[in-house]
Amino acid sequence: MYLLLKTAHSTLALLTVSGFILRGYWMLSASPILKHRLTRILPHVFDAALFALGIALIFKLNLNVMQHAWLLAKFGGLVVYIGLGMVALRFGRARLTRLLAFAGALAAFAYIFGVAVSKSPTSWVAYVAASLPAS
Repeated sequence: MYLLLKTAHSTLALLTVSGFILRGYWMLSASPILKHRLTRILPHVFDAALFALGIALIFKLNLNVMQHAWLLAKFGGLVVYIGLGMVALRFGRARLTRLLAFAGALAAFAYIFGVAVSKSPTSWVAYVAASLPAS
């Protein structure tokens, strides 16, 4: 059951960021597709399912979020990703603001992914440091 939950969670994370990148491209190119009803609803469905699977994994592994700094870091990164994504795709007025928020949201997603891989709030720094040969 764990492997199924983890695979589904990882797959939805990939779909979520891929959809975000596509919507970011449409935003930057001023495409009318961005205003299509399905384009506005489907990402929320994917995001809700991704979040639900994350919660299911926490329960399946019997993890106490308050005792695992990396889980708190993932949640913090998620808040940043959502906030910057909202500025990039909806609330940013100037094109430069939207572009910077889009880049920041992608950086936040990369941070979240790094935390998930390394199980450390230092994200990619911990992953790279662990893979370096000992001196």
